[in-house]
Amino acid sequence: MLLEFSSSIMCLILSGKVGSNIASELGTMRVTQQIDALEIMGINSASYLILPKTLGLITIMPFLVIFSAATGIVGAYATAYLGHIITPTDLTAGIQHNFNPWFMWMSIIKGIFFAFIISTVSSYMGYTVKGGSVEVGKASTDAVVSSSVLILFSDVFLTQMLS
Repeated sequence: MLLEFSSSIMCLILSGKVGSNIASELGTMRVTQQIDALEIMGINSASYLILPKTLGLITIMPFLVIFSAATGIVGAYATAYLGHIITPTDLTAGIQHNFNPWFMWMSIIKGIFFAFIISTVSSYMGYTVKGGSVEVGKASTDAVVSSSVLILFSDVFLTQMLS
């Protein structure tokens, strides 16, 4: 729960929802020349449009990781109680057995890295769209696929580095 589910799987799901949204939003702005209008006004469009998305996702990710882990533990208790699989006392003993607090910090650190990957890859894919609405859809799909693959690859390396 702590090492993989609350950070990796949740970020894979978020890359599908948030990554697609970021890429399509920026792609639509590029196609409809809204980004060009910002640049003509002298505004650094990349920092104006991309930086808040990246900072926002990085800021909220630790809270989402903690919420995901807590929800998973509550779900384990509910399943154990309703299914009469194991007593809550035994489940608590099992959760506390060999518990390492570093695993929670490790999950939060991984979540922050994954948030950076989701926001930057999706922003790049949307910001560099050329063409029309079909290309915006392709960029959105490419953003989800690319960020998902990068999350899976970086999960392997981060787990090895942080363990």
